[in-house]
Amino acid sequence: MGNANVSEKKRESMPIDTSFKLPSHIPVWPQGDNGDGFGSGIIDLGGLKVCQISTFNKIWTTLEGGPNNAGATFFEPTGIPEGFFMLGCYGQPNKKPLFGCVLAAKDDLSSSSSSSSHDTLNGALAKPVDYTLVYSSKSQKIKQEQEGYIWLPTPPDGYKAVGHLVTTTPDKPSLDKIRCVRSDFTEECDVSSWIWGPNKNNNIDPKGFNVYDVRPSNRGIKAPGVLVGTFLAQKGETKSETNTTTTSSVSISCLKNTKPNFSSSMPNLPQIKALIQAYSPLLHLHPNEDYLPSSVNWFFTNGALLYNQKDTSKPVPIDQNGSNLPQGGTQDGAYWLDLPANKDKRDRVKKGDLQSSQAYAHIKPMFGGTFTDISMWVFFPFNGPATAKLAFFIDLPLGQIGEHVGDWEHLTLRISNFNGELKRVYFSQHSKGTWVDSSELEFQNGNKPVAYSSFHGHAMYPRPGVIMQGNRAFGIKNEAMKSDKVLDLGVGLEIVGGEYLDSAITEPPWLNYTRQWGPKIRYDAASVIQNVEKILPWNVKFPNELSGEEGPTGPKMKINWNGDEAS
Repeated sequence: MGNANVSEKKRESMPIDTSFKLPSHIPVWPQGDNGDGFGSGIIDLGGLKVCQISTFNKIWTTLEGGPNNAGATFFEPTGIPEGFFMLGCYGQPNKKPLFGCVLAAKDDLSSSSSSSSHDTLNGALAKPVDYTLVYSSKSQKIKQEQEGYIWLPTPPDGYKAVGHLVTTTPDKPSLDKIRCVRSDFTEECDVSSWIWGPNKNNNIDPKGFNVYDVRPSNRGIKAPGVLVGTFLAQKGETKSETNTTTTSSVSISCLKNTKPNFSSSMPNLPQIKALIQAYSPLLHLHPNEDYLPSSVNWFFTNGALLYNQKDTSKPVPIDQNGSNLPQGGTQDGAYWLDLPANKDKRDRVKKGDLQSSQAYAHIKPMFGGTFTDISMWVFFPFNGPATAKLAFFIDLPLGQIGEHVGDWEHLTLRISNFNGELKRVYFSQHSKGTWVDSSELEFQNGNKPVAYSSFHGHAMYPRPGVIMQGNRAFGIKNEAMKSDKVLDLGVGLEIVGGEYLDSAITEPPWLNYTRQWGPKIRYDAASVIQNVEKILPWNVKFPNELSGEEGPTGPKMKINWNGDEAS
């Protein structure tokens, strides 16, 4: 069985052949508090210094297999500063422009704060003692530019591999080519997205050979795991992020920030404001949207009420900044918010007030302080009724189903602390959401990403269009369109959270209100189903979320406030 080599000159160009750059240059950020802080290019993990490399030499390209059967390309980092060493190669599907980075590392144990149990080991970095060939394309009948070989370094005792090497010959690489990392500077990782596999059916073969992005298993504002940017290549039962995977099945590790906190690499307040000015998203509301966002203060001062379960007949008006809202406690149903009791006021507050609307930002460290997440929350006083779509051509209004008071949605900017570059944006979509690389975003006014809010439901999307929630026969319709109703989330933005900033941020009282922002609602889904059955010749299954709605909780009560985004 032979392989099918394809000359690079003869093949068609692919997105991977172009390197993505943000539309505008990355600004010069305000000066930090010290020389090796945010935007300095180097981050100290407590005796192991790392820098981010985004320039590459192409090593090996496959022209089929992987997502969309488009193949993948593997690169070796280049331009590594003197004293730093490669930790692994980079891989990416061909269907996207080249936009990635990997870390290089330098041993700097003079400032180490790591555990004394490892003091007898030589240093933070060590050469491998051997290599294991984990994949050869020589006997694979696949389209490729030339043969490819993927190697796993064999670390010495007390060290771990954090990446692979890729070559185009069957000869083992030089042991000086790459470095392994001392165990106390590493954390467990798991798989993220699928990069490539020789299976041509556009899906993962769980028992075959596959290549994945990897990320720290434990992710959150206090989690020390550091994203290296390398890939995992192995054969076996390793599964994607949507399935269960055991960390013992992953043959490489990620890095770890051993410092007790990550504030030294995080942006200070002037730098945060500059980041927001550079990258604040432009949110397009649907042109026919009936229920617009507003500021929280506008919602309170226009008649929102606080209900107490002990006496529902005497709701209390809410102070402008929410200072009379109960603080702390649990989501026990003891209190909830609602619209004004007066019908005219209720109808007016439902519609929101775009002029008063503003975003509320939470600034948090991610991946051991090597990234900053800026989560921008938007409040809608009311979430409108849902619309179902049947077989992609029949729209079916669902009455009051989908309605609820108090709707919180958000976008999250993920920014590299090495240089302040916007790397990804998270779009919240009902209970979950989607990360989108900067290379796949739409931009306006320089480096400002564009987002679209769906009609009535306010889910966030990177592109206009109709997105179905459910199955092909029957689902909830999420329609997003460009319009003149645009909200620049940076204008009037209020920073309400940033734990590492200490006393620089004052949390508003409403942020620590732990109960629901709207009453619990039960929908009469049975009558809606009966109406559907009258017009359809087949049975349909309603998505589970249509059975009812509890009033949502505020931003600080969400899992992603302290953790990573749900996707």
